[in-house]
Amino acid sequence: MIKRWVTVVAAASMLVISFAGTAQEKQNPYKLVQDVASATFDRIRQEQPNIKQNPEVLRDIMEQELLPHVDYRFSAFMVLGKHFKKASNAEKVEFVKVFREYLITTYALAMGYYDDQKVEFQPETNFENKKTVTVRAVVKEDGRPDINIAFKVRRNKKTNEWKAYDMIAEGISMLSSKQSEFEGILRQQGVQVVIDLMKEKIEQPIKIEDRSEAS
Repeated sequence: MIKRWVTVVAAASMLVISFAGTAQEKQNPYKLVQDVASATFDRIRQEQPNIKQNPEVLRDIMEQELLPHVDYRFSAFMVLGKHFKKASNAEKVEFVKVFREYLITTYALAMGYYDDQKVEFQPETNFENKKTVTVRAVVKEDGRPDINIAFKVRRNKKTNEWKAYDMIAEGISMLSSKQSEFEGILRQQGVQVVIDLMKEKIEQPIKIEDRSEAS
């Protein structure tokens, strides 16, 4: 079940990977997310020979394609929550920097489970004057139940561009999961301990998983 969840994360993570889109795409969260789906899945398929030879390529792809379109700073501060005020300026800067690398690693590790899943998006709704939007979709894979996913996207009030900051799969928010995972440590041991834990995760090598074990 855990491996199936990671497979879902792999499929969903690909949908928030983006490219240098048009101004219209950057101002329409639905179009942005939907347009990148076909383009990024194609790139992953094309990169498979290189990825199989060197799985660390996945980390490069995440940094080059995903991170420019994820509001990792906002997500990092959301994870810190009430502990933001207690952290020193130096800790805040380091936390954001390490959290960025942590996201790269998290998605790169998940992509070791990528197996050409298909995704169908639900129709867009009116997002005019909205600060955040939820883009909903369904992951379809032969021989397995459909999985409902959603992407939380927020508008930058200065640039008017949309960036993803959270993903929800089967009702489980990745951002909320990280908040819960780190809350006790932040409360009892402080920000630096969480930073060190994320660094340990970052140091893990990227592995390509056996597809037969992901069921």
